[in-house]
Amino acid sequence: MSDMITQSQAEHAEVSVEDVERVSAQMAVAKAGIESVILGQSDVVEESLITLLAGGHALLIGVPGLAKTKLVETLGTVLGLKDKRVQFTPDLMPADILGSEILEEGEDGKRFFRFVKGPVFSQLLMADEINRASPRTQSALLQAMQERRVSIAGQSHELPQPFHVLATQNPIEQEGTYPLPEAQLDRFLLQVDISYPDDSAERQIIIATTGAKEVEPNKVMTSNDLMAAQALVRQLPVGDSVIDAILKLVRAGRPETTEIDEVRDWVAWGPGPRASQALMLAVRARALLDGRLAPSIDDVLALAKPVLQHRMALSFTARADGRSLGDVINRLRDVADPS
Repeated sequence: MSDMITQSQAEHAEVSVEDVERVSAQMAVAKAGIESVILGQSDVVEESLITLLAGGHALLIGVPGLAKTKLVETLGTVLGLKDKRVQFTPDLMPADILGSEILEEGEDGKRFFRFVKGPVFSQLLMADEINRASPRTQSALLQAMQERRVSIAGQSHELPQPFHVLATQNPIEQEGTYPLPEAQLDRFLLQVDISYPDDSAERQIIIATTGAKEVEPNKVMTSNDLMAAQALVRQLPVGDSVIDAILKLVRAGRPETTEIDEVRDWVAWGPGPRASQALMLAVRARALLDGRLAPSIDDVLALAKPVLQHRMALSFTARADGRSLGDVINRLRDVADPS
C-alpha cells in the first residue's frame, strides 16, 4: 500500500509481520469453523468477525429462519467466549438483563442486600429479537455497551472482558416490534444484514441440517486470544489517505454541512463521530482478517454501508419518493473515492 503513515502513528506502530500472519491464520481457522455450521453466509460471518475483532457490538437484521441465533451461538463456541442469551419480549424488565439486589438475612439476624448478576455479566450477550422489548428495557443496555459496566442501586459493577453484544432483530415492519432508540443504534459498530441464501447454499442447508447428525462447531480460540487480536487491531497503522476517506465519507452524510444535494434533500439526520471511530476500527479489523499490515480505501468503501446505515435516517420526502439509505451511501462512496 502506497499510503503515507503519519509520524505519530509510525511511532506507535509496533506490528510485526509474524504477529499479523499468526492472528490472520488463527482467524481464518475460526472463520472456516463458523462457515462449516453457518452455510451460505460468508459475508455475514466476515462482518461478524470484524465486529468482534474491533471490540464492538453488532446488530443482526433479517427475517426469522436465517440462522441469526445459530450464528451467535457458533461464534461463542468457536471463539471460546462465555455466552448468555436473553430472549427479549414485551414484558421483559431492565432487572432481567442487568440483575438486581435481593434482601437477605445473615446468621446473626442482620439483614443485608446482595447483588445477583444478570445475564449481561457475560463475554458474549445474545440479545435475541431485541426490538420485541419496550424502549425502556432496550435502554438498559446503553451503559453496558458503551462503558462496559453497569450501575445498580448506586453501585458500579464491571463487566467481564471482552464484552460484546450481538443483537438479533426482526424487520421493523413486522408485528409486535419497537424501533430501537437512536442512542442505542449508534452503539452498534456494524449493522449486519442477513439475506436469503442462494440456490446452491440453500441446497447445502437442507441436506446438512435434516440428516441424522448435524455439524457441531469446535473451539478454536480463547477469550485471551481474542483480546490479543483486538489489541493488535488497534496497533495497525492507517494511512493519511484512508483517514481522509473516512472523514469525507462520514462528514458528507450530515445534511447540515454536506455539499451533496441528495444528502440535503433525503437525509433527516446523519452519522456522528462514532461512525468515524467505528470505520477506523473496522477497516483495521478487516485488514487483519485478510492478513494485511494496513487497511486501504477499498476497506472503507466495503464497510461504508454496515457502519453507516443504522446511523442515518431518511426524511419523510425521501421515503415518499421511494429512496433508500443504500442510494445515499452509494453517493457517499463516490465522495470518498472519486476515482
